[in-house]
Amino acid sequence: QVQLVESGGGLVQPGGSLRLSCTASGSIRSIYAMAWHRQAPGKQRELVARITSFGSTSYEDPVKGRFTISRDNAKNTVYLQMNSLKPEDTAVYYCKIINDYGETYWGQGTQVTVSS
Repeated sequence: QVQLVESGGGLVQPGGSLRLSCTASGSIRSIYAMAWHRQAPGKQRELVARITSFGSTSYEDPVKGRFTISRDNAKNTVYLQMNSLKPEDTAVYYCKIINDYGETYWGQGTQVTVSS
């Protein structure tokens, strides 16, 4: 059993910042990559950022230059620092892990609302 617990969401004004955290626990085999996705109302879930166990990162165009993904391998934790937030960033944010066997696990999601 693998459990992912997310935290850090909330309400923030445009231009503000939030930091999301996601910690994995349980019967985790070697983690290959960790990622953040988001799903806005009425839209499909989309990838936001991804980081491999080697520290290689990638970002989707809408968040490049504003969001930073990082991880603490010893703590099985991935972070998403979100700066210069915009109303269009409003969504439920989900973390995901992929292990070396291709198994994928999702968190329960945390709400981020950007509004004045």
